[in-house]
Amino acid sequence: MTEKRPEIDPLFTRCWSQRNAGERIDRPVDLFSIRMRKLTPPTTLKGQGELALIDRIRRRAAKSSGTRLSLGIGDDCALLRLKASEEIAVTTDLSIEGRHFRLDLHPPEAIGHRALARGLSDIAAMGARPIAAFLSLGAPPELILASRPKAPAWIDRFLDGFFCLADKHKTPLAGGDLAQSPIAVADVVLIGSVPRGKALLRSGSKPGDLLYVTGSLGGSSLGLRQLGSAGAGDLQPHLYPQPRIAPGLWLQQRTAVSAAIDISDGISTDLHHLCEESGVSAEIQTSCLPIFPGASLEDALNGGEDYELLFTAHANTRIPRRIGGVPVTRIGVITRSRIATPRVLLVDALRRGRPLEPRGWEHFRTGTPE
Repeated sequence: MTEKRPEIDPLFTRCWSQRNAGERIDRPVDLFSIRMRKLTPPTTLKGQGELALIDRIRRRAAKSSGTRLSLGIGDDCALLRLKASEEIAVTTDLSIEGRHFRLDLHPPEAIGHRALARGLSDIAAMGARPIAAFLSLGAPPELILASRPKAPAWIDRFLDGFFCLADKHKTPLAGGDLAQSPIAVADVVLIGSVPRGKALLRSGSKPGDLLYVTGSLGGSSLGLRQLGSAGAGDLQPHLYPQPRIAPGLWLQQRTAVSAAIDISDGISTDLHHLCEESGVSAEIQTSCLPIFPGASLEDALNGGEDYELLFTAHANTRIPRRIGGVPVTRIGVITRSRIATPRVLLVDALRRGRPLEPRGWEHFRTGTPE
């Protein structure tokens, strides 16, 4: 019996169609440094070696645009154009086959999307605007070649997902590296800009601040369990998570936030990170959590990969119910940290509290793939 393939995000389908129909006409963006061509000799896979792949990526990147990229190919580094009043936000995320994705379950488009989404979510959590991405990619030869005539290769479909999300957030691919590898590996560096001294940090929360979260929780964990299953439900939160760039910028521009973090490892773990950096404790109201339809409380608390924003604001600050079209929910309050008191309490409708331990994702402790 043929396994049902997960649905492709309509947003991705539209973006892919536009790019391949030649409807996007933007300023060309150079990609890889000439130095990359000197690293290893090209392979002899019928013209599909390193140099041919670099050329394919260059042509695709040329359809993207970015006002901050002033120099790409031809020198040893890319050059970015910055304002004197800005600071640079830099983040990197590694995606490894068998740990962050599975080739037999995740569509290549989703793998490319997710590889970029992780870094964009970090940029959003700082209230920054993305200005450039760098992609270092390792892959075995069979992923570079098309499996059948006139069919796109795995790598081309990976790039479809990557560039579709990059286009949505006006993030040009400014450079990277390529290597033959026994497994698929993608390392993405994101560069963002934020007004000097205005970045959203994890360390500014105070007792009495209210705790908010964007979107919904648990959808990615639910989708991961359902991957490859007949009659699977909505897989979009897992396959195509949407970084909250617009809400992050809104919160930063209005100085409405005292502290912020993105939810990548699960709210139980990420809230602990925020509390530790701010030197505070927190209470979450279980009944207030915006749990994705069909997901469990466990999914919402510990599942991870939701890529929502978790933030705090002063009790007198008015936070709208939607920011940039994304729902915002108040879920708790920041409290004073006390010795021998749990860092985070989960409080039910009867005001009964129990400690919420950080049981989200943690490398070298958790044995299952992300």
